[in-house]
Amino acid sequence: MENLSLHILDIVENTIRAGAKKILIEIVEDTEKDLLTVRINDDGKGMDECILKNVLDPFFTTKNGKRVGLGLSLLAQASQQAEGKLTIDSKKGEGTKVQATFKLSHPDIKPMGDMIETIAVLIASHPEIRFIYRYEGIEGKQFFDSHKDQ
Repeated sequence: MENLSLHILDIVENTIRAGAKKILIEIVEDTEKDLLTVRINDDGKGMDECILKNVLDPFFTTKNGKRVGLGLSLLAQASQQAEGKLTIDSKKGEGTKVQATFKLSHPDIKPMGDMIETIAVLIASHPEIRFIYRYEGIEGKQFFDSHKDQ
């Protein structure tokens, strides 16, 4: 994938398939720590220990009819290439928290891409889902809640 917004889109689509009704997407650029952090938290069905143990294997998937599951493994690879890491915290029935970190100054960090367009596509495609987006970094602060009036 060319940019991080496409990785985020892919992971969020997976959370929707896992039954998430509320999804938090956070992006924090910390220039003092030279760190970019991307968090995606959902209230979907979560993963049991067996799935969690295999989720970064590109040849493992829970999707019927598919042989590969590249989303998380590609995000893990992108973070590792930029001296970061991917962590996943999930419990069956409680949702999933994905966090990817990247060294901001690393020459191999992927560009962010157009997060506003990514969020707009998600909302247009899934208006029933509550999307909360928070950005804090070089370009200031942004916050959006797709269901703030509810």
